[in-house]
Amino acid sequence: MNSLSPARIMEVGMAFWPSKVMLSAVELGVFTALGGGAKTGEELRQELGLHTRAVPDFFDTLVALHFLDRDGDGPPAKYRNTPETALFLDRKSRQFMGGFLEMANARLYHHWGGLSEGLRTGQPQNELKTHGTSMFAELYSDPQRLEQFMDAMAGISAGNFMAFAEKFDLSKYKTMCDVGGSTGQLSVFCARQNPQLTCISADLPEATRIAAKRIAAAGLADRVSAQPIDFFADPLPKADVITMGMILHDWNLANKKMLIKKAYDALPPGGAYVVIENLIDDARRENAFGLMMSLNMLIEFGEAFDFTFADFKTWCTEAGFKTFDVIRLAGPASAGIAYK
Repeated sequence: MNSLSPARIMEVGMAFWPSKVMLSAVELGVFTALGGGAKTGEELRQELGLHTRAVPDFFDTLVALHFLDRDGDGPPAKYRNTPETALFLDRKSRQFMGGFLEMANARLYHHWGGLSEGLRTGQPQNELKTHGTSMFAELYSDPQRLEQFMDAMAGISAGNFMAFAEKFDLSKYKTMCDVGGSTGQLSVFCARQNPQLTCISADLPEATRIAAKRIAAAGLADRVSAQPIDFFADPLPKADVITMGMILHDWNLANKKMLIKKAYDALPPGGAYVVIENLIDDARRENAFGLMMSLNMLIEFGEAFDFTFADFKTWCTEAGFKTFDVIRLAGPASAGIAYK
């Protein structure tokens, strides 16, 4: 008797169904509307401005996918958030991370429809294909959209950045520069953990204006500064530790090596260069998220790609770094560390 099953094939092949249900729920504000309470399907439908066809299928699907809980059956039944969706997907929660999912819904969901073409051509499948401008050019042309993107990235990076600040011993260092620092989040976390540390969050001027506000709101403007930089044109600020959180994977091999060399030149002997990425396992068999992130770099940039820790060591050795370490962070992410 044949024991093989197509179940896994169907699960992955139709994975866009549950994905789109959850993404639409975030877009429509289901989890925020429920907040800490419970509502019937009809109450939710009216509050969210949905058609009658949405009830009960949409909300019951969220129950079956374990994104909502439901008390009772039929029209009087009341829906409520699960502990996870209340914490992470209610916009009023301080740990709201739905910004990234909103971006995924608005951008990535559609762009990933071009994956087959990207694999055939090696060309980006995002705004560059449809509007002739790159993702970053689109973002930086609209300050509000840029801030939304930065907030989205901060939402998904917070766990990794907090884990790094807790796990990496920064006590022996006095200065740190986070290159491509966006909102200044990594610098803020590290400065909070290490009162002796002075940090620079370095990014393009549009980003540093936003970062300066966030740093001031965190009460750390005396030890964390936002410094404008074009890391392609300018040398990196000198510091004991140079960090790049989800930056190196945005570029092709030549630019990766250029950034690594700039980090080496900015460090003193004994200094540390840190990349926080979804590092692919060296055998390229286990970290599916890291591998799919690399495909996402194809969608976004064409020749950009994610990499293994072994790749990172090879490139850093070429630049002159001597010793290396890796720290597992949250989920599929790790910190690759090279010491000068």
